Amino acid sequence: MNTLKAERRNMNTKAKKLRREGFVTGIVFGKEMKESIPIQIAQKEAERVLKTNGKGSQVMLEVDGQSMDVLIKEIDFDSMKHQILEVDFQALVKGEKVHSVAEIVLLNHEKVTTGVLEKLLNEISYRAVPEALIEKVEIDVGNMRVGDSIKVKDLPIAANKEIDLMTDPEAIVVNVSEVRNEVPENENSEEA
Repeated sequence: MNTLKAERRNMNTKAKKLRREGFVTGIVFGKEMKESIPIQIAQKEAERVLKTNGKGSQVMLEVDGQSMDVLIKEIDFDSMKHQILEVDFQALVKGEKVHSVAEIVLLNHEKVTTGVLEKLLNEISYRAVPEALIEKVEIDVGNMRVGDSIKVKDLPIAANKEIDLMTDPEAIVVNVSEVRNEVPENENSEEA
């Protein structure tokens, strides 16, 4: 599990100023916390951890020397500046279910040559205890053909007894549809 170092944020300093100084702002909240903790993370530190962890990832957050098992709940990103603005964390409580998401990753998609591969879901929403959290659901689509589809209920995450699915089990995650190359009829061909 990755460790992310952060420090308590002084709320008298505006977020914009902190970002100019090379920090990402954030907040840590949780059921067993008296109040949420505003934090600031060095931009490079946040980028390092978020390269391999995304929304729904479990990380160890170290705030002023105190370690907390947390879940990345939200990442606010400025796509124009390619900059992480804010990251929100939920402190995990052992044995208590939390709402999270698992990213869907397609494997061997380049092997699908008989049709068009369509990914209809990017993540699966679920509830689980911290020990059962899943970051990614990998799906090997290499053997899929035209007409094939995979639903949420077909995935290992749906069979996991420690996970309560929030996404509809009947939702289609990925399918292969027929390639349709329709040539528009030339209106002038009848006159010629």
